[in-house]
Amino acid sequence: MAISRYNFARRIPEGVSISSASFLIFRAASRGTIKTKNIILEEGRRLDQLAGENYGDGAYWWVIAAASGIGWGLQVPAGTLVRIPVSLEAAIGVII
Repeated sequence: MAISRYNFARRIPEGVSISSASFLIFRAASRGTIKTKNIILEEGRRLDQLAGENYGDGAYWWVIAAASGIGWGLQVPAGTLVRIPVSLEAAIGVII
């Protein structure tokens, strides 16, 4: 059986819904509460690759998706503005 790319719920604190976590991270990134770096996604790049490069674990792709307000897809079109929270701990901290 394949491992689901949505198997990240264990990384969200218990009692917090996925949609709530996503909204809180998006709001914090939009307001500047958490520092982000902005990139324009290049052809062939995926959010899990960016998460692996920035956080050491591709499973945190959803944090980048949430901060960017782009939904839950790993494959995002080239040219999309992507907000990457500089600190994973700060991004996760807004949902606790």
